[in-house]
Formats: sequence, structure tokens, C-alpha cells
Amino acid sequence: MTRLSVNINKIATLRNSRGGKIPNVLDAAINCQKFGAEGITVHPRPDERHITRKDVYDIKPHITTEFNIEGYPSDDFIKLVTDIQADQATLVPDEPGQLTSDHGWNTVKHHDFLVDVIGRLKAAGIRTSIFVDPDLHAVEGAAKVGADRIELYTEPYATMYPLDPDKAIAPFIDSAKLARQLNLGINAGHDLSLKNLKFLIDKIPYIDEVSIGHALIADALYLGLKNTIHEYLECIQP
Repeated sequence: MTRLSVNINKIATLRNSRGGKIPNVLDAAINCQKFGAEGITVHPRPDERHITRKDVYDIKPHITTEFNIEGYPSDDFIKLVTDIQADQATLVPDEPGQLTSDHGWNTVKHHDFLVDVIGRLKAAGIRTSIFVDPDLHAVEGAAKVGADRIELYTEPYATMYPLDPDKAIAPFIDSAKLARQLNLGINAGHDLSLKNLKFLIDKIPYIDEVSIGHALIADALYLGLKNTIHEYLECIQP
């Protein structure tokens, strides 16, 4: 079954816009789990414009499900992830000031770098996932560098979905099938929402985990966090 990991970055963005502790990021993590989320995702960036390093340390003792930390695998990031003993590290090829993740790794070009990073994380007992575009070469490269999973970058799917759902999902189905043949786990994330999530899961029912933040937190403004999480869980039920 597909698991839902809630990315709480946007909670931290709102808090940081005013300063102080409202809304409280730790309370958000605790409540997301209480309301049925099966994981918590954070993506600390070097400028700490949303989740801070302190947040990551504060949240960890309260994780009762799974803690997924996303980020560019700098030495600082690897130290943070290993100090925390995250359940999963999701490696993204972001520039330091990048607004949001907008592409996957070229796993062929960065083969040696990723082998080194993944080796360090695996030595610490941390599952690794590599953010990739729906590209067969990238998926093959992820297997060759020793990743445990891929995370399919789903923004192109979300953009095309309203126009042609079958065309939108096609490259993701092909990439997921190859990943499965290569014994890679499959995660997915970016711009997934209540509008497009169920179709994705129906077409690729063996996705291990979806990580959703922006749309879910936006929906929670209208529906409430508890109701929103329940609606997303309904989308991924078989």
C-alpha cells in the first residue's frame, strides 16, 4: 500500500513570515501523525527560509511514523541526516537559493558523486531515495549508484493532467515499471493534489510513498488539517 508522508515546510514558511512560534511546526508534525499521516517530510534549505535545522532536531523525538529528510547532499546535509538518524534521505539536485525543486538528477553524469553520498548514508543505516525525472536512463542510473528508491518528480504529470491524463501518466508508468524490474522502491512527489493523486495511484498502484506538502497544506486552510489528511488517504487506498 502507498503511504502518505506530509511535507510540513509550508507550516514553517507561514511561521517564519511573522516570527515567533505560530503556527507551531512541532505541533503540526504531531497532529499530522495523529490524523493518519504515515510519515513526515521536511526539506531544510541552506537559508532556512522555512524548516530550520533546529526544527529538524526538535521534531525527531516526536516522530512515531517515518521521518523523511529531503535536500541537496552537501556535507552539512549528510551530517544533519546522520545525526538525526532519519528513516529516509531523499536526495535532490537543488541549487542553494532555488525556490522549489524543479528537476531530477542526471544520475549518469553525477554517478561518482551519488555513489559516494549513498555509501555514506547507507553506512549510517539510512534508506536513500533519489529525485528523478520520468526518464529511463535516470532510473537505470539510480539503480547503478546504489539507491534504495527513486522519487518520481511529478510536476510534469500534474501540469499535463487536466489536458490529457493518459498522456501525462505514460512516462511515469514506464519509469515505474523499470524501477520495479531493477528492485528499486518508488516514491512520488511534487504538485500532487486531491485532483490528480487518485489517478496516479490507480495507474501505478505499487508506489511506496507519496510526499505532499504545498497542495495539502493549502487544502487544509479550507477543510482543516484532519479532514484534509483523511481525504488524501482516501485517494491512495486500494
